[in-house]
Amino acid sequence: MAEVNQERLDRFLGAMVADMGAAMSAALVVVGDRLGLYKALAKGPATSAELAERTGTAERYIREWLSAQAAAGYVAYRPEDKRFALEPEQALVFADEDSPAFLAGFGDIVEAVFHDEPKVTAAFKSGHGVGWHERDRCLFCGTERFFRTSYKHHLVQEWLPALDGVVEKLERGAKVADVGCGHGISTLLMAQAFPASTFHGFDYHEGSILEARKRAEAAGVAGNTRFETASAKAFPGEGYDLICCFDCLHDMGDPAGAARHIYEALAPDGTWMIVEPFAGDRLEDNLNPIGRVYYGASTMICTPASLSQEVGLALGAQAGPARLSETIKAGGFTRVRIAAETPFNLILEARR
Repeated sequence: MAEVNQERLDRFLGAMVADMGAAMSAALVVVGDRLGLYKALAKGPATSAELAERTGTAERYIREWLSAQAAAGYVAYRPEDKRFALEPEQALVFADEDSPAFLAGFGDIVEAVFHDEPKVTAAFKSGHGVGWHERDRCLFCGTERFFRTSYKHHLVQEWLPALDGVVEKLERGAKVADVGCGHGISTLLMAQAFPASTFHGFDYHEGSILEARKRAEAAGVAGNTRFETASAKAFPGEGYDLICCFDCLHDMGDPAGAARHIYEALAPDGTWMIVEPFAGDRLEDNLNPIGRVYYGASTMICTPASLSQEVGLALGAQAGPARLSETIKAGGFTRVRIAAETPFNLILEARR
């Protein structure tokens, strides 16, 4: 056995202890999110007894939860009056679902990953996939809530304007397809912003489509939106001015086949917008906190999803611009560019 460097070992053990705390904190975030503890604490500092009274919960549990949250740095503790509080920055992350920094919904994804771990572990041995339709329902809601933050604050404001001439078409009245739409949050945001256009959301998961239809009614955009169960290689219609794929191309079994169908479904001067997780082209470019999250999600969610389908290319959530462009061009597109980016997403524009 190679000689152990004690200083490196100590640093690594320290990092592992931090990760152990983070893992335990993930469950506590779910508890706080579902019981409304963060939202209640955002209304003002409170002792454990006061927060329990606000939320109709048991003080002894709240006391322990608050202590754990303070130790994690997720809430602030004031020793002088034994009250806990959410700093403004913490409130943006945990209590305000409309903020550009809201992340509490990610806890649902973590919960789903643990629920489905036996299926994924078995797939490691068999090489088979685990389809989206086979996943714990927490994953569907968690995915929507996690991506909603970026879509709500960037899609209409930045990403669509970064595409050549697309906003002008949408304002006049365009035909749009949202392929792999899930619960339809991206579709609905565009439909609300551009009422003169028509939006067609497609997803192979019937449960997500049923939920998307409910969301459209609640959002008041059922008049210019339609949701149908269909795969990326077989969705109906043609002459689309804009086709979008939000954080789903890498999940597809045959993304090149999907690209070919999208190419054929577009109008001659149409645009394909592909939103994918942020990544560089080399592994070493992605060995960072964002890459850590996405490689983890890719191992447990994205790669199994792709391997459950025909072809099973398994691009992975960190494919990077070069491989994404190669896949898109395999469908017939000749022009691909990075139109915009955020710390979490790459936005590519593909044209004929």
